[in-house]
Amino acid sequence: MKTLAVIPARLGASRLPRKPLQLLAGLPLVVRVWERVTAMTVAERCVIATDSDEVAETARGHGAEVLLTSTEHPSGTDRVAEVASRPEFRAFDAIVNVQGDEPFVAEAAVRGAVGQVASGKFPLGTAAARAPEEILDEPSVVKVVAADDGRAMYFSRAAIPYLRDAAEAPLRSTRVWQHIGVYAYARDALARWVALPPHPLERIERLEQLRPLAAGLAMGVAFVNEPPRVGIDTPADLTRANADWTAFVGRI
Repeated sequence: MKTLAVIPARLGASRLPRKPLQLLAGLPLVVRVWERVTAMTVAERCVIATDSDEVAETARGHGAEVLLTSTEHPSGTDRVAEVASRPEFRAFDAIVNVQGDEPFVAEAAVRGAVGQVASGKFPLGTAAARAPEEILDEPSVVKVVAADDGRAMYFSRAAIPYLRDAAEAPLRSTRVWQHIGVYAYARDALARWVALPPHPLERIERLEQLRPLAAGLAMGVAFVNEPPRVGIDTPADLTRANADWTAFVGRI
C-alpha cells in the first residue's frame, strides 16, 4: 500500500503554550517528530499539517513539507482527513497519523499500525505495549483490550480488564496493555470516521477512537515490545524530554 504520514500540529495548546515550536535539543518539537517519522521510511511521503503560519514557516525552514489546514478542526484526525482529501494525496491508499508531540514514538508502533491496515484485515490500525498494572489506576493513561484476532474491543481510562477475582491476578497481569496514540487508516475508513457524529462513549471517556468502534469500524491493534513513552504536554514533560534525548538518539 502506498502510505502517507501526516503529523498534525496545533499551535494553541493550553498546558504547554506554543508547543510545536518549543525546543527539543535545539530544534522545534514538531521538526523533531518530522525527522523521526521521515527516518523510519514507513511512508512514501510525510507532511506536517498545521493551522499556524508561524509553525508552517518554521518547519519549512528546516526542510519539512507543510500544509496549512483549517483552524476549525476539533481533533488531529479531522486535520489528517483534510490533508488526505486533497487531490495531490488521493493516490495514497493508507494514511498514518503520528501526533506532533511524540518525538519518542517507537518505529515498531508506527509500522505495526500501518501493518494492520496493509494486511487487509482491518480498515483502521493502532498500537499498544505491555505495561505495569499500576497504569490501571491512572486515568491519564489509556488502556485497551483486544479480541484474539487483534481487533480492539474497547479503550478506556478506567481499569480494563477489571480484576473480579484475586485468584486471576496472574492472568490479568498478562493482559494490561497501554494504548499508543498512533493511528493508521484506509482512505475510505478515515473519511467515514470524520463524517460520524461524536458518540456518547467518546464524549464520556474523551477518547475519539471510540467513535469508529461504536460505528462498527474494526481497528486492529499491533502489540509491540517497546515500552510506550509519555507525550510532551507540560513544561515538566519538555524538561524531561530534553534530558532524555541524547540517550534516546543513541539507542535508535
